[in-house]
Amino acid sequence: MHITHTEIYKYAIPMLPFTIATGTMHFAQNIFIRIHTNEGLIGVGECSAFPMIAGETQNTCYEMAKDFALVWKNKNPLAIEERMQELDLFTAGNYTAKSAFDMALYDIAAKLANQPLYQYLGGSKKTIESDLTIGIDTPEKMAATAITFKEKGVNIIKVKLGKNALEDVERMKQIRNAIGNEIGIRIDANQGWSYEDAVMALTAMGPYNVAFCEQPMRKWNDELLPSLVKLSPIPIMADESVFTHHDAARLIKHKACDYINIKFAKSGGILEAIKINQVAETNGIACMMGGMLESRVALTAKVHFAMANDNIKFYDLDTCLLGHLADPVIGGVTYKGMELELTDTPGIGADVSNDYLKDLEQIVI
Repeated sequence: MHITHTEIYKYAIPMLPFTIATGTMHFAQNIFIRIHTNEGLIGVGECSAFPMIAGETQNTCYEMAKDFALVWKNKNPLAIEERMQELDLFTAGNYTAKSAFDMALYDIAAKLANQPLYQYLGGSKKTIESDLTIGIDTPEKMAATAITFKEKGVNIIKVKLGKNALEDVERMKQIRNAIGNEIGIRIDANQGWSYEDAVMALTAMGPYNVAFCEQPMRKWNDELLPSLVKLSPIPIMADESVFTHHDAARLIKHKACDYINIKFAKSGGILEAIKINQVAETNGIACMMGGMLESRVALTAKVHFAMANDNIKFYDLDTCLLGHLADPVIGGVTYKGMELELTDTPGIGADVSNDYLKDLEQIVI
């Protein structure tokens, strides 16, 4: 089997503005690809660029995708590790763009095996319940949103923080007072705090029954994480500090985190995510399956991965619910409340409507 051509689309999805500590996104900056083979199998892949985190935009991913498609033309899509090594040799980083291509190869491999991706990866179905995220706003508005979530039956709320540490403490105080202690709460500072602010804020939030705090400081402050882990009454989850399994091994060695957040668009896709999870599991570190602003194509792939790896204990899989104003996906995972359900369609089991794609900027390589 060999790759004949690749369709590449600037897969923009309009959305309500979504604010985190490092900036505001007004649309999902995604790329969608279809890799075609001479045997008629087609693999789909999607990545979601989040410039403030991964340093890639939709435009940079689109240009890199053109190059990647040329590198892979006439190559065997089933030699996944070899194909991904070619991309790593071609360019350092650019993990977001790489993740779409990685995903498409796994889709082809699972389709050839006539298995849903989770089964191809060695897993079986299990319950996957996501949190639902509140973007940064005033303490009063965030508390009101939390009440709305509780009324909808949401069991786990993720709260974005990191703009101002003192205000963040007030945000958490008002949210916890508004919803009581039964609802689970996770917080994510998205690198927004200094070390001193992180110590103050996490200490002050200790009484609010917070499951963990994602990425309290900028990743260049990783050397301060071991001290913060010791001082914080709230467990620390590394996110932006862990792009690859090498990062995971480094942080774990220095006792710099309690958990790790795995994201395909940050790590380069499923192949690297497997390695990150293996390093974490070997060292007794549980992981979360997270994401950027993907549609239900990549979301479906993430649910498959989570089902295939029991060390994925936490699920932050609400990307499609964060203000997306369109859902052009055919098939794929569905929400039942905040639980995510898969079919047993071979491969990822999702695609994008051609009616939606036809009006997007696109190229075939």
